[in-house]
Amino acid sequence: MLPGAGKRVIFYAPMKPPHHPVPSGDREIARNLIALFKSSRAEVQLASDLRIYDKHGDREQQSDLRAKADGEIRRLIAEMPKADLWVTYHNYYKAPDLIGPAVARARGIPYVQIESTRAQKRLTGPWAEFAKAAHAAADAADAIFHFTEQDRFALDRDRHGCQIITCLPPFLPRDGLPVLSSLNGPILAAGMMRQGDKLASYSIIAETLAYLPGEWRLNIAGDGPARAEVEALMAPFAERVRFLGQLTRAELAAAYTNASLFLWPGVNEAFGMVYLEAQAHGLPVAAQDRPGVRDVLLPKAYPAPEAGAQALAFFTARLLANPELRAETAKDARHYVSTNHLAPSAARIFWKTVLPMMDLSA
Repeated sequence: MLPGAGKRVIFYAPMKPPHHPVPSGDREIARNLIALFKSSRAEVQLASDLRIYDKHGDREQQSDLRAKADGEIRRLIAEMPKADLWVTYHNYYKAPDLIGPAVARARGIPYVQIESTRAQKRLTGPWAEFAKAAHAAADAADAIFHFTEQDRFALDRDRHGCQIITCLPPFLPRDGLPVLSSLNGPILAAGMMRQGDKLASYSIIAETLAYLPGEWRLNIAGDGPARAEVEALMAPFAERVRFLGQLTRAELAAAYTNASLFLWPGVNEAFGMVYLEAQAHGLPVAAQDRPGVRDVLLPKAYPAPEAGAQALAFFTARLLANPELRAETAKDARHYVSTNHLAPSAARIFWKTVLPMMDLSA
């Protein structure tokens, strides 16, 4: 029997519900988690559609969201079907879980968090009240699963009582590996086109291309409000850079299959699902050695961010010039993902942690 069979899980994502219309890594991970629980034959119910997210540190908005959350708490305590476990994904100072701890406590069920962060420096300033709420929600958790070592440090430092802090490695929602890439097509980059960190990664790519020798070609998968800026960055390379736009899952899989390697610097990525997808297809990855990113990359030496675009170009050029190295890396990358970052491994870790809690509360 599968470990989740017959268990009833309440799922909540305060930052962005899994059915939100705007694609993002956050939405994708929420959907993957729901699929993971269901693959173990658990019943999953979305707790609420209420999005508790304050992007700008607006205290009036925070007060309004608290009032709405209080209404959801009353509704759920009164109406929520019988459940065995509450799971909240992504609790942090801009999107604290204002609902889960109170409902789980009232219903007498374990409360766990996945990807929760503690930010002491946000306990003052415009997000202070939301940061305190995020800390309080983390304190209420019986267990907190972290995706990266970077998150683990603060969670261990501020561990509340005897709560469990454990790693749930980022995973692809599949049991096996996809088709191996040909390793002979264009370079592939994939990322949302928006201001901030994503645009910073595209800027580094443009700098890298300027140093890259040979007759390379680059395909870019993605779209967004900063597309004009990305196109301007790539304009010096003319027809050598092709924009694929926003792709469906099947179209992106085809792009991986027909690429030679995956290029993405990873500026301030929490980790990056695209790295796992690329490596599952056997694509060598050209990235910078950054916190979070290194948690999902095949262990090896990657260029440091401070070494700049020239070092990333050298790393990329070496892979492009050596088919044997690409083939060897492809084999190692697929083995790495298969062993550490597929759904069956994640499910074992999750249920091994939560089932004893559920048995105690039954």
